[in-house]
Amino acid sequence: MVEMPEKALKLQCTLAKEKVLSTQSTQLSYLLVEVIPVGAGEAERMPLNISFVLDRSGSMAGEKVANLREAVKLVIDQLEPDDIISIVIFDDRAEVLVPSQPASDKEGLKRLVDKITDRGGTEMSKGMRLGLNELRKNMGRDRVSRMVLLTDGQTFGDEDECIRLAKECQEFGLPIVAFGLGEDWNEELLDEVAGATSSSGGFSEFIQEPSQILMHFQDVLRSMKGTVAKNAYLTLRLVQGVSPRQVWRVLPLISNLGYQPLSDRDVQVPLGDIERDVGQAILVELLIPPRPAGRYRLAQAEVSYDIPSRNISGEKVRTDVIIEYTTDEAAAKQVNAKVMNFVEKATAFRLQTQALAAAKSGDYERATRLLRQSATRLLSIGEKELATVALEEAKRLEQGEGMSSVGTKRLRYETQRLTRRLSEQQGQE
Repeated sequence: MVEMPEKALKLQCTLAKEKVLSTQSTQLSYLLVEVIPVGAGEAERMPLNISFVLDRSGSMAGEKVANLREAVKLVIDQLEPDDIISIVIFDDRAEVLVPSQPASDKEGLKRLVDKITDRGGTEMSKGMRLGLNELRKNMGRDRVSRMVLLTDGQTFGDEDECIRLAKECQEFGLPIVAFGLGEDWNEELLDEVAGATSSSGGFSEFIQEPSQILMHFQDVLRSMKGTVAKNAYLTLRLVQGVSPRQVWRVLPLISNLGYQPLSDRDVQVPLGDIERDVGQAILVELLIPPRPAGRYRLAQAEVSYDIPSRNISGEKVRTDVIIEYTTDEAAAKQVNAKVMNFVEKATAFRLQTQALAAAKSGDYERATRLLRQSATRLLSIGEKELATVALEEAKRLEQGEGMSSVGTKRLRYETQRLTRRLSEQQGQE
């Protein structure tokens, strides 16, 4: 008998309610799809290709640039000799400080990093262009590539070019991890830049204090080193009458993914890279039709992925999603606590997103109402500090003031990490 190699990923599907009432109307059902690295995948390591694109404008003077230099040097210390690094610095001009090269001469690389000083204005697109050029020199299916972008200010007159370059990165399957440092930067632009590469794993983040730069850079490095699978896709094949309403990624971060219809009943969601320690979790809102009592298949879930280090392409793992319709009202009230916890966190994220949009459009009354609803959700899941921020911002709006820059950024970015914090806590237990 030929022994089949163990697959690197496991697929686990859990409904918020395994049993629902047999009624005459359509119902809403929540499905949690977890992509979990297992077995042989833990032993795999792919070399890295990382480019730091760093703001060195005049506003970075002092503590900011000092912490930036130290953070990059500590990352260099953690790279392997076969990892590739490049460093681009930009103000109103851009310069390749470290051309794309193996991270073998660590002391030489760190001496170059020590040369980073503050000067000039901010034109982010110039740095992004050079960073992309450096990354492309060593991109390959057997490497994990990222652009790590950090800025503390408003870029001037090149916003459209930044977005165009982000879309170009997506064409190469290259994620952008974009960090905004301090208060004076354009979160909408940074969200759009990183969001253009979200299907590959790109995201944006808020760094409130310069001392936190190292922590965030190390998170990126840990994620890259922990990549066990690439080019992952989730496909849901739904049975007749079942339709998707919303699709959320809830791990590693919360984001509204949307989906790509493959046919009238098949949908596909790009997942990008899969991390060893976190995996990914997708929350799907499904509308399910009325049925007589009995057990029924709602969908088949399938994840396809590549493991270049083992020369595996298009590996697949599948599972069926089964639900039971019942006339037992007590049984139909039972819910899965884990799934509902993800639902609560995704709802808090959605409410604050809608509140920020309402505040921007000048609808302070609606924004205030949504912020208070978000605060209630946050309190219910134990996020007292963030709930307080939401209530403080609601009070500002009631008094006719705009939302504060720090409060806006904390709500926008800390709510997207709600599920990641839970995952990290569970991993420490």
